[in-house]
Parts: sequence; C-alpha cells; structure tokens
Amino acid sequence: MSKVLIATEKPFAAPAVAGIKQILTEAGFEVVLLEKYTTKAELLAAVADVDAIIIRSDIIDAEVFDAAKQLKIVVRAGAGYDNVDLESATAHGVCVMNTPGQNANAVAELVFAMLLFCVRNRFNGTSGTELKDKKLGLLAYGNTGRNVARIAKGFGMDIYAYDPFTPAEVIEKEGVHAVASQKELFSTCDIVSLHIPATPETKGSIGRELVSLLPKKGILVNTARKEVINEPELIALLKEREDLRYFADIRPGAHEEFEAAAGERYFSTPKKMGAQTSEANTNAGLAAARQIVGFIKEGNERFRLNK
Repeated sequence: MSKVLIATEKPFAAPAVAGIKQILTEAGFEVVLLEKYTTKAELLAAVADVDAIIIRSDIIDAEVFDAAKQLKIVVRAGAGYDNVDLESATAHGVCVMNTPGQNANAVAELVFAMLLFCVRNRFNGTSGTELKDKKLGLLAYGNTGRNVARIAKGFGMDIYAYDPFTPAEVIEKEGVHAVASQKELFSTCDIVSLHIPATPETKGSIGRELVSLLPKKGILVNTARKEVINEPELIALLKEREDLRYFADIRPGAHEEFEAAAGERYFSTPKKMGAQTSEANTNAGLAAARQIVGFIKEGNERFRLNK
C-alpha cells in the first residue's frame, strides 16, 4: 500500500484535509498527516517511509530527499515551486509537480484588493483615484495573469501583457494588448502587476531599470515572489521618486527600509496571502491528491517540473 504524507507547517483548511484524505483512501493509499511542525527533524522523521508527499510552502531540500528512501513524488499544492530542490529531486529519482491554476483566482482577487487599498489612499478619508481607464500591465500571462485580466475588464481598465512564452495573437485574442518587451510594458502602463516565478533568470530582475520607466504616480504590485525584486535598487528609487508606490503580497527582506523610504506608498502583507482563501486552499489540495493517484497508478506526469 502506498503511503502519502501531507506535510504542512501552515496547514490546509479542515475541509481540504478531509477531501484529500477521501481521494487518497478511496484509491487505496494510506494517509499520514504532519501539521504545524516546528522543527526540520519532525519532517525528516515523517518522510522516512512514505511514497508521496503533499506540501504547501514547506522546504523540500536534499536533506529531506536523503531521508525519504521510498519517495516517488512530491506535489506542491500551489503554483510556485521554488521551495523544492528540483536538482536534488532528479538526482534521487523523485518526480516533482505543482498544481497550476488552482490558486489563480484567489491571487487575482488579492491584486485588486491591494490596488483599491492603494488608489483610495488606504481608506484614510482623503480623495483617491479610480481604476477605470487606467492602463494595467501584466508581467506574465499565465493562469493568474489571465484571471487578473478578466477582473480588470470589469473595472473598465486598459490591459497590456508581456509574456515571452505566450504568442501575441493568443493574448490579443483575449482582448489584451500584447507588448514586445518588459520595458515597453513598464513605460506604457500606470500599474504593473508581477506574475513571474522566481527562477535564476528572474531573481532580482525587477529593479531601477524597469520600475523607473513607470509614469508619474505609477504603481508596482507584486503577488509573485519577493526574490524577483532587486530590493536595494527599488528602495533607492522610492526615495528619489516620491510619486511611486509599491504594494506586495510578501514581506520583503528589507521591510523596515521600504517603510522608511516610502511610508504609506509602501505596503506588504505580513505573510503571503495570495492563496489564503478556503476555495483555493481546497482546490490546490484536492488537485495534489488527484495528481498523486494519477502518477502512482497510471504514470501520469502531466504537471512534472523536473527532468
């Protein structure tokens, strides 16, 4: 009997856990739960005899793979997967998957919650601006970018996108203007929303060169990863340009420096909140369970991330 570990330092909602267990037990798998663990030793002990692991933002590195002698698959319940060491997974013969699209609407809705908070001056009683007719730029046009575009149409915004992996005709067909470069996106739009993963190519890529292209009173929204921001450059730019605003769904490493540089032109959530809805929580967990069943029983590798 295959054994599946649900390892979540930040647990799934109870209905999600119940649904995951139901899918796995009906498939004939044994399910083990490790929630709110506080030490890596607890995780290392729990993985010793499991065939599959479902995680959220939990760190799965070489030490974990070394300890998990029977492990065949890890599924990250969510889109981002920079918390899993893909090279080590491949070296250990372990398949790694994510669950793309399951959190997309939740993240997209948070973009607009943050934007409204921003343009209405934190609801402090002073006169703000509207989103209608503003130019919104999407850096990456994947599942989340598409959902942001869908919602933006309801606000009456003018939407632009840059994604080197999505053909311009596909973007244009959905009523979004495709631009040819990141520089064109930043120089064209009043607001730029980031939806890029944290990869060796993107880490630290959003800094002075791009953000300085934003027009007066420009807004940068980051619901992607803090690692994509060049923090020293952005802090310096926020000091120089007192019209720019930066709102992020992840506290930067230099949080205090951002606060000192920009004051109320800067905001960050204390913990990443994009996927923190009961619906997204459940959707991602159930998808992870189904993917494990499909992989172990049928060899389905549709969402495989590593070689």
